[in-house]
Amino acid sequence: MRAFRVVLIKPSHYDHDGYVIQWLRSTLPSNSLASAYGLIKQCARDRVLGPDVDVEIEACDECNTIVDVKAAARRIRAAGGGMVGLVGVQSNQYPRALDLGRQFRALGVPVIIGGFHVSGCISMLPTLPVDLQEALDLGIHLFAGEAEGRMAEVVRDVASGNAKPIYNYLSDMPEMAAAVYPILPREVVTRVAGHYSSFDAGRGCPFQCSFCTIINVQGRKSRYRTPDDVEAIVRANAARDITRFFITDDNFARNRNWEPILDRLIELREKEHFRIRLMLQVDTLCHRIPNFIEKAARAGCNAVFIGLENINPESLMGTKKRQNKIWEYREMLLAWRRHKVVTYAGYILGFPTDTPETIARDIEIIKKELPIDVLEFFYLTPLPGSEDHKKLYQRGVPMDPDMNNYDLEHACTAHPIMSKAEWMGAYDGAWSRYYTDAHVETIIRRALVSGIAPKKILDLLIIFSGAARIERVHPLQFGFFRRKVRTQRRHGMLVVNPLLFYPWRAFDILQTAARWLRLLMRYRRIMARVIADPATGTYSDEALRPSVAEGENDHFVEVFADKIPHTHGAPVRAAMAG
Repeated sequence: MRAFRVVLIKPSHYDHDGYVIQWLRSTLPSNSLASAYGLIKQCARDRVLGPDVDVEIEACDECNTIVDVKAAARRIRAAGGGMVGLVGVQSNQYPRALDLGRQFRALGVPVIIGGFHVSGCISMLPTLPVDLQEALDLGIHLFAGEAEGRMAEVVRDVASGNAKPIYNYLSDMPEMAAAVYPILPREVVTRVAGHYSSFDAGRGCPFQCSFCTIINVQGRKSRYRTPDDVEAIVRANAARDITRFFITDDNFARNRNWEPILDRLIELREKEHFRIRLMLQVDTLCHRIPNFIEKAARAGCNAVFIGLENINPESLMGTKKRQNKIWEYREMLLAWRRHKVVTYAGYILGFPTDTPETIARDIEIIKKELPIDVLEFFYLTPLPGSEDHKKLYQRGVPMDPDMNNYDLEHACTAHPIMSKAEWMGAYDGAWSRYYTDAHVETIIRRALVSGIAPKKILDLLIIFSGAARIERVHPLQFGFFRRKVRTQRRHGMLVVNPLLFYPWRAFDILQTAARWLRLLMRYRRIMARVIADPATGTYSDEALRPSVAEGENDHFVEVFADKIPHTHGAPVRAAMAG
């Protein structure tokens, strides 16, 4: 028997000092890694290289695992051959992926890079960008599109030494029904806090948001897994004692199979006592779908991420986010709250009409009038693969050439009104403005009166308040106990002398730990004060009011009365006149 060893790596990216962002435990699972692992596992079962060749697999997420390039290359050589797959590579992770690929190629190991950056650039740009050409020049192979039904071909080509420079399947999207299941070994999943795994119940999106890459990489035609498939994925993971999942559909509420899928999960929970917990991504109209929120909660959903994006209709219309109706935001959020589901909302800063003053004003409006638990901020970023990026590219508008900065927490192009310094100040200030001690207390009071576990909401507030300000990373990149490997620094940057690095690192760890401890103690005191307050049980505020009384102005929407479009169900301007 011979072997062909496949090493799958989901790369991280670099921090401001050029060190890889990685943790002892990360917080978000990688569906791309799970999908690629499942596909290679299928290749192994099918013996795609012949009956006498074992396909061996190892997988790691660099956000929680230190990649030893030389050791991985030795394992591949010891097996008799193999390859490295750098999977799910987003634009901000591409420089790190290229650096890893460069090191593996120097050791003679075949390398393939796939993911949203490669697919987005090839789908939207007329010529291959410089960074992708650099990969080809190093002998790295590129994969664009989805790998279902194509992985066996790639493995055979690499094993025979006949791999193509570029595999482009963007024009041929595979069906999801009966597709190979995404799955990971338990030892990989347990490196994620809470032991969360992930899967996609569908791909593609019917909307046209100009800042989004999904529609140009996975298509605007939605494709779905069957309820049988989803149940099988959950059962296969449960057999490994994994029952917590992040369903990565860009919008699960638009999955045509949402109800039978949730019914299956409800049955697993209520009849077979599976301890399922779900994190879903949904749109701002999901509350209109009869029984959707109720069934999601019964299926184990205890948290949702909502693409709120903005509260200014003019900004939303400018990026083709027409599906967001700001006058329904409160109703939608309260619907989730009634079922004790924690709401995360994404909020984009840097729309063309934004100024530091309007951003500050809008955050104050949100704090007062929308019952959001966790608000997270992003720069409006022209991601490669989006319509925004394509238009700026075609017009020759300068954009940041460093892909490492396309992580939604850097300004990557000029703003029409704000200077870069003003934009950066507005972004940094947004975190401080939303997560004031006074508003943290309000969020905790709202959670307690709604029946949401106080410890859960406290932990989230600590992470989302502190990640950007203490660790200098977005909360979605956060983990527990930051690692910095002295020798794993960005290509071309100086590797610091050990006599300088380790004292600096020790001081860095102590200083960071002290800041986290102060934040933790402060928030715990706030929570203790709220719990001890007899008035907490009857707390109410503007954001918790279920509806506006007849004849009364809705304070939330009247600020934007002249910008609300004439669409079905929209408030009538005359009714909101002072």
